[in-house]
Amino acid sequence: MSVAADAVGALATTDALFFERPDTALTREDAEALVSRGLDGVDDGELFLEYRESEGISLDDGTIRSASFNTSSGFGLRAVLGTETAFAHSDEISRDALGRAVATVGAVRQGRGFTMAPGPQKTNQRLYGDSRPLEGTEFVKRAAVLGEIDAYARGRDPRVVQVSASISSEWQAVQIMRRADAGGRVADLRPLVRLNVSIVVEKDGRRESGSSGQGGRYELRRLLTTEKWQGAVDEALRQALVNLDAAPAPAGEMDIVLGSGWPGILLHEAVGHGLEGDFNRKGTSSFAGMVGKRVASPGVTVIDDGTLAERRGSLSIDDEGTPTDRTTLIEDGILTGYLQDRLNARLMGVNPTGNGRRESYAHAPLPRMTNTLMLGGDATTEEMIRSTKRGLYAVNFGGGQVDITSGKFVFAASEAYLIEDGKVTTPVRGATLIGNGADAMNRISMIGSDVELDPGIGTCGKAGQGVPVGVGQPTLKLAGLTVGGTA
Repeated sequence: MSVAADAVGALATTDALFFERPDTALTREDAEALVSRGLDGVDDGELFLEYRESEGISLDDGTIRSASFNTSSGFGLRAVLGTETAFAHSDEISRDALGRAVATVGAVRQGRGFTMAPGPQKTNQRLYGDSRPLEGTEFVKRAAVLGEIDAYARGRDPRVVQVSASISSEWQAVQIMRRADAGGRVADLRPLVRLNVSIVVEKDGRRESGSSGQGGRYELRRLLTTEKWQGAVDEALRQALVNLDAAPAPAGEMDIVLGSGWPGILLHEAVGHGLEGDFNRKGTSSFAGMVGKRVASPGVTVIDDGTLAERRGSLSIDDEGTPTDRTTLIEDGILTGYLQDRLNARLMGVNPTGNGRRESYAHAPLPRMTNTLMLGGDATTEEMIRSTKRGLYAVNFGGGQVDITSGKFVFAASEAYLIEDGKVTTPVRGATLIGNGADAMNRISMIGSDVELDPGIGTCGKAGQGVPVGVGQPTLKLAGLTVGGTA
């Protein structure tokens, strides 16, 4: 099927879901008329219609502990006037419910006349297939794979004492409707799948754990191949066994070598959130007013790319209908711009970047990241380690916290090793990295050529909303970062 046919197919599929079912009691003509009336005299706004199917199966110690399949549908209607937003939502898709929402959002108008902001340009770009993720597999097969994961993990090492695994999938169909003179209608069909594995090992009364996962926007059957799930088990077990032999981490200031791929979560949290448009328009980010100024070491280039095929954070269009893009945020250490939704872009006098995202129809969109990564340099991991007298090689991260206003962060390393006299030596546990995002970016002294993206497991929280995201980076060396330890 051509990309143009894909785009037409998405509209036809969502029309059937929202306007051509007897239980919806809403025709497309009704919706267009009500949207036109509700968004008359405001700066911006849209009707966001959503249908979602989701399944989750989890196993713990050889037993299926939960299995669920859910469907949900509803709409959110937003009207924006100046800096004010009126938003109404309902899980009932009907003419009456949409009429009540139109009356509610009309409260934002104060008799002022405005011309609706131009709508997003239509796009035929498709970054993933339209099919439902569960097609081509049966529930019995999906549950059986979890049992195979448990058996395989226990057979790999006698120290394994607990195995947990889960499989999740969802299919989200959205249609975004504006006034006819401000963009009309666009639609998207979004698959999303994920596999998680967690393993606990024990030796001499001490227990340690490791976890791994994979996911993306494609069919679930691709995730359930033996190669895929065995790879996830092997990685989780490797991490657990490393931690089983790890010594308490030392504390103090030392050089840090960050591994490629998932450690980009530090970049996402400590820098990416600070580059979102709403924080900078309001002046609450440490990067506010810094466009055109140096905010990172030379050679550091950071992008947000929502156009990567089948990646977890990718979208053909964002949740306002704007095509996603490859947006350069920092180029060679200089801040070049921010991530923008339509509201903040209009108020800041710039173009939206395709980063307006929402958790569901019950949430208004916010500027959010998609796939955020740092581009590569020309150093090798071996060179970075060899050049380090005393330091920490942080390969994987667990949880962390960041303050957007100050940029201060604390991140826990789930897998880390000491670097002594230019060599990787002892694995350590309990290491935390403490610093400031802007300061850390200026401490980058070497950038590897080995850019990797995370395996497709990230979820980002902001203002109570969670959305799927991706992160990535090459191996990096940072000079003199504070490490919190347990030694």
